[in-house]
Amino acid sequence: MILMKLSAAVLVVAGVVMLEGCTVPATPPGVSVVAGLYPYAYLAEAIGGDLVTVTNLTQPGAEPHDLELTARQVIAVATSDLTIYEAGLQPAVDAAVANATPARALDVTTVVLREGTDPHVWLDPVRMVTLAEAIAQQLTQIDPAHAAAYAAGLEGVTAELHAIDGEYAAGLARCTRRDFITTHAGFGYLAERYGLTQIPIAGISPDAEPSPARIADIQRTAQANNLTTVFFETLASPELARTIAGDLGLTTDVLDPIEGLTSESRGTDYPSLMAANLAALRLANGCS
Repeated sequence: MILMKLSAAVLVVAGVVMLEGCTVPATPPGVSVVAGLYPYAYLAEAIGGDLVTVTNLTQPGAEPHDLELTARQVIAVATSDLTIYEAGLQPAVDAAVANATPARALDVTTVVLREGTDPHVWLDPVRMVTLAEAIAQQLTQIDPAHAAAYAAGLEGVTAELHAIDGEYAAGLARCTRRDFITTHAGFGYLAERYGLTQIPIAGISPDAEPSPARIADIQRTAQANNLTTVFFETLASPELARTIAGDLGLTTDVLDPIEGLTSESRGTDYPSLMAANLAALRLANGCS
């Protein structure tokens, strides 16, 4: 029974939900997977196909770093066959995993190397291949009867990720400029992989306010390196980027951290969003 899987802490939450006139969510068909945010949901769906039911805890248009879970979402974590999350990225998810003890929990940081405080490991398609292999292994252990299907799903998504890597390597090999300005430091893994240098206006948090000294430094760097573009992202306000760009006569453009899909996204899935980012970087950096 579902309630037998709940820890004491989650039973309290479930009781609150029922008192409010709701019921505990029914067990989804197939292997139930809960993902902290979109890139990890994308991998689970690509590998598992119809054999998995994937719940993304971060709703479209929401900022993943500030996620607060509903009672229903906490129960989903507790009753999942597999929860995929990145420790330190979403404190509410970390707490739910610790308190709800899902059957299996895959912490991304135990699979791919995370350097410093930047959590955006998924922007490196090579690291995504490593993570895809770990997810496929988990699904196979949960549901060994469909091991061949998971292997086929893994083969398909890794081929796609290798293709993205090849397109980036070729597309960014010959560029007039190697630096790019972003509103926050979310593109370090992508920059490192392809020999670029990220110049963030603010830190890891997209809501951080840069000091006047930092803005002046960015402006000097832009002028010294003949940069053309200030990048902002779909889930954050573009006003800071537009102000800095306007002062220097530069343009602004979107560089998507791919934390989630919205109606404003320049693609419908991870591959198309990565393609849009590549096109934006090539245009800004004068790549041939």
